[in-house]
Amino acid sequence: MPGKMTTITMSGGQTVEAYIARPTGAGPRPGLVILSEVYNVNHWVREVADGYAEQGYLCLAPDLYWRQEPGRYLNYNPDDQKVARTLGYAMDLDAFTGDMQDYVRTLADDPGCTGRVGTVGYCLGGKLVYLAAARGLVDVGVGYYAVQLDKFLDDAARIERPLMLHFAELDEHVPQATVAAVKAAVAGKPNVVIHDYAGADHGFNRFGYPPFHPEAAKLALARSLEFLEAGLR
Repeated sequence: MPGKMTTITMSGGQTVEAYIARPTGAGPRPGLVILSEVYNVNHWVREVADGYAEQGYLCLAPDLYWRQEPGRYLNYNPDDQKVARTLGYAMDLDAFTGDMQDYVRTLADDPGCTGRVGTVGYCLGGKLVYLAAARGLVDVGVGYYAVQLDKFLDDAARIERPLMLHFAELDEHVPQATVAAVKAAVAGKPNVVIHDYAGADHGFNRFGYPPFHPEAAKLALARSLEFLEAGLR
């Protein structure tokens, strides 16, 4: 069953929009914070949350830009792309730490949640997954084609929670030099797993839109579900 938009209350008293998707059947279930691309919680991210709910996770996809332009959910066109990149690059990453704690708390306190909470993110959301893992905010994280990690290599030393990262060979937004630097930064950490996808590009998991790569997306999802299962069940 598709999820719905709701509002959550932050620790500072603000109300923030979020999409929540609940699994069917008896609970409680583990929680997942779904962290969106730069396009924010648009129709595609909501479908992603629905998909993970079908896999048995209680999912919350928050409005990442509530501090900047609340309710700005963007589409995949050139004009919205410009807006998305501007908002994404201007996001307050220090404030995100507190926000993420509130997102996790919202799920953990829900009667339908076991109290175990992970996160899955894409592009900007992938970077946020990495930071959430480094700051010990979640039980497990999975990040797809996380951008700008070369600016946060020092954070790798703090990663103690299980973290899986998916990178695409043809991704100009995350060049292979950056991928190599991330691998070097997490070398020796058995809790961090990195997968590469030959022939795939940035956004390879975005079903319904180019450059969707069905084989890479299917394999990445299978790996992600196995990883989440081990970290949250």
